[in-house]
Amino acid sequence: MSSGKVDGVFRMRSLGTATAGITDQYADGKAAKVWQLYIGDQSSRTQNYKTFLVNLLAQKRVSTILDTACGTGVDSVMLLEEGFKMTSSDASDKMLKVAHKTRWERRKEERFEDWVIEEANWLTLEEDIEKPQGGFDAVICMGNSFAHLPDFHGDQRDHMKCFENFSNMVKPGGIFIIDHRNYDYILANGKSPAKNIYYNSSHIQDIKTSVLYVNNKPNLITLDYFMNVEEQYADSNQFRLSYYPHT
Repeated sequence: MSSGKVDGVFRMRSLGTATAGITDQYADGKAAKVWQLYIGDQSSRTQNYKTFLVNLLAQKRVSTILDTACGTGVDSVMLLEEGFKMTSSDASDKMLKVAHKTRWERRKEERFEDWVIEEANWLTLEEDIEKPQGGFDAVICMGNSFAHLPDFHGDQRDHMKCFENFSNMVKPGGIFIIDHRNYDYILANGKSPAKNIYYNSSHIQDIKTSVLYVNNKPNLITLDYFMNVEEQYADSNQFRLSYYPHT
């Protein structure tokens, strides 16, 4: 069975209409609606890696940054507050709505008025994003985002194309930063590690972990989240996110 057929047998994501050009696991708006509750306190989350990230960027004399998986804008906001010039993109228009709202509410603050937010696909990044002369000082893809990308062809050609596009957006001598979950741990133990620097919300009641094997190889890791939320978010108290370990 190819990765392209997996979704017809084992539903990968919450239901919704995908953004054109790329599978959008956030298309139904459920995860976007409770994302702040899902990640916990925003300042506490970013504080876990803020010092490391900001110091690294400062060492590289970074000024302009492209956040290629900004989601609701959590990392972009943190970096804006640190004085960096941000261009932020995501494939999910539902997640970007939150980022746009934040930019509007903080438009009078330094850097926020010039914050560029675009809907973009990693596979067509150079077409979707206008890069500065010579490229960005840094490109980041954080929050375990890259693992959302399927390997529909079985040879990771899409992944290589994405990395080519990331590389082309960075100026010579610039820096590219990417992170992801510990999938080796998940495959070995059948669940995510108890400690997670990204998701420490008290609203998460339970996480059901499923691993789909294709030809005896791990093909898909699915996490079903069960949230304890207020009545106004009752329709979003469960959502599913799926990842491709590519190990």
